[in-house]
Amino acid sequence: MVRLAVFASGNGSNFEAIYEKKQKYDVCVLICDKRNAFVLYRAKRLMIPSYVIERSSYRTLEEYEEDILMVLKKYQVDWIALAGYMRIVGNVLLKAFPRRILNIHPSLLPLYPGKEAIKQAIDNHAKTTGITIHYIDSGIDTGEIIAQAIVDILPNMDEETVKDAIQKQEHLLYPQIINQLIEEEANETGTY
Repeated sequence: MVRLAVFASGNGSNFEAIYEKKQKYDVCVLICDKRNAFVLYRAKRLMIPSYVIERSSYRTLEEYEEDILMVLKKYQVDWIALAGYMRIVGNVLLKAFPRRILNIHPSLLPLYPGKEAIKQAIDNHAKTTGITIHYIDSGIDTGEIIAQAIVDILPNMDEETVKDAIQKQEHLLYPQIINQLIEEEANETGTY
């Protein structure tokens, strides 16, 4: 079974969806960069080990990621899924997990990268937005796109209702794509 680490900074609804819909992977550890994030309570309830590793405790991004990497090695992690992780991933993790770090973003990239993507779409009077699952690279939401799903923005929707619609799609598509990628890799390499 492939061992997956989830990185999160906030509420953790995608973390829980990833956990609940696992088929080809096992969620073995949560990495969180915020001491009071609700995702930590979800991990405790699901009995998944969690680590709070705060960037502000480190002089450099490299030192921060080296400590994260030690935890990932301890749990023999194969893949990483970012789920509301509000940090840029640096070279230490990119080199250790080439094409094995996934992210989900609440827009149809390349539209609205970075923070406040939903607000950007609403402020731009977009009729649709959506979600993008992509590989992480050294840029901000610039990695190779794996899958997307469209979410309509209806006239009566505000930022919160658009967010809710997006999260429903995220909770369905993200675990499905993780399972699919792991299965495709296993088929190509003949390992399971």
